[in-house]
Amino acid sequence: MLKELFELYVTFFKIGAVTFGGGYAMLPILERELVAKKKWATSEDLLDYYAISQVTPGVIAVNVSTFIGFRRRKIPGGIFATMGVVTPSVIIISVIAMFISNFEEIVWVQKMLSGINVAVAALLTYAVFNFARKSIKKWWGAIFYVLAFAAIYFLKLPSVVVIVSAAVFGILVTWLTGGLKKKEAEK
Repeated sequence: MLKELFELYVTFFKIGAVTFGGGYAMLPILERELVAKKKWATSEDLLDYYAISQVTPGVIAVNVSTFIGFRRRKIPGGIFATMGVVTPSVIIISVIAMFISNFEEIVWVQKMLSGINVAVAALLTYAVFNFARKSIKKWWGAIFYVLAFAAIYFLKLPSVVVIVSAAVFGILVTWLTGGLKKKEAEK
């Protein structure tokens, strides 16, 4: 058990160390490490964890790591995975706070952050297209995707409203199309 807990910590430490831009930018890295390499989750599981992380308090990356860790080794796994993903940030922030008082005013730091921002934008674009491709499976999903985007981008609706609306819409469409009965029959 200790070996697997250590593996959870190290895996999420590596993920946390190379992820700039938050939870969304982390999706391609999580998919490569947790789905392709480690086989700790499926792509669908990862998308579900992301969706749940959107509507639960906290940072997406931390929530996803906690879900994966808990799935692997219950509470100790959740703790080790969570500690692994946050440790690099704690180290980096502590070092910056100790040694550099005007960190963002340093020219080379500004240029470095500009470069990182471009890379994060590319990761986010990849994550959005990949996430949409895997999530939108029915015609009504495509329609709601467009409506949700318009609600957030043009109408500036809070994301919580859009997420709750999506949940209600998903339940309603599933109920109207008889999907709930199909799921019960499959069991």
